[in-house]
Amino acid sequence: MANKLKQDAVVIKAVIQNESGQYIHGRGAQINTPNKFLKTFTSKKDVEAIDDWEETNAVTKYIVSDAKSIVNKIESADVGMMYSMNPYAGCEHGCIYCYARNVHEYWGYSAGIDFEQKIIVKKNAPKLLRKFLMHTKWDATPIMLSGNTDCYQPAEQKFRLTRQLLEVCNQFNQPVGILTKNSWILKDKDILQEMAGKGIVSAMVSVTTFNEDLRRIMEPRTTTAKQKLKVIEELSNAGVRMGVMMGPMIPGLNEHEMQRIMKGAADAGATFTAYTFIRLNGALKILFHDWLYKNLPDRAEKVWSLIEQSHNGKVNDSRPGLRMRGEGNIADIVAQQYKKYGNLYKMNAEEWSLNTKIFRRPGQQGKLF
Repeated sequence: MANKLKQDAVVIKAVIQNESGQYIHGRGAQINTPNKFLKTFTSKKDVEAIDDWEETNAVTKYIVSDAKSIVNKIESADVGMMYSMNPYAGCEHGCIYCYARNVHEYWGYSAGIDFEQKIIVKKNAPKLLRKFLMHTKWDATPIMLSGNTDCYQPAEQKFRLTRQLLEVCNQFNQPVGILTKNSWILKDKDILQEMAGKGIVSAMVSVTTFNEDLRRIMEPRTTTAKQKLKVIEELSNAGVRMGVMMGPMIPGLNEHEMQRIMKGAADAGATFTAYTFIRLNGALKILFHDWLYKNLPDRAEKVWSLIEQSHNGKVNDSRPGLRMRGEGNIADIVAQQYKKYGNLYKMNAEEWSLNTKIFRRPGQQGKLF
């Protein structure tokens, strides 16, 4: 199976960008896979014949857009949240394993380099959120920031949409959960501390590996694991309930680090955890395979085989209940480690939930519920 996919990937690469063979440093994806929603696809064949070709290593482009909505209902029971909001589409962090890459095809772009390089900025997100919360039928169900792409990715330094969304939530007392792998969240410590005092915010920091060599190629524009632990510590000390997301766990690459990550997070003040197991749906199958053989050729076959073994012979498992956890010996060992070390470091021991009882619309007196 792995050899066949490797051959298929070579064929597909014949019609995708970046055939120069030069490695694009600072990017996770090295290619642009075809968009399944587009009938035509343009590729570079002869550099001299195309004067205005956009180089794949060009700087990030921000594409400002007026979105139609900002709060999305989550239908999947595997995700663990009911609603999410994402001020940005695409993500400059460049995590090669990111499931959100496939969503970029809906915008007319590739899940590959385009996902990291062409960032959609939903400039009207705060206005849309305010309008959504003013709806009389809204019941203050917690909303997840970064349900798809990271709300604290580098674009936030320029546009500050996440900050504005938090300000709206704070005004309404709307409970919010946050997931990020960027230390820029510390810039909002003041408002997070205020919201934490009302019990309407909690945050998780994603830690995938302590191996810096691996992080630099697997999620090149994220902050280091050491800095992520500092984020957990600083916000925890500020009174924010902090957790750690370990994922995806990738057999042969980082699954053996679960205990170290959990202990480091616990020592820094995290009190709850979550994890996911690698799955490669849609364009991720080609992107990850290309990345794996370019960066880790000595162990690529083994890693790919282990992923297949954990998803019933496939890498793009979409079965509910199994797609985020995997199955078989490897996945079972990861699940056992998660339970064992969670108990050891007293993670997820407390019964806690975001406060939905103090939600109120501006100008409204007393409690809504």
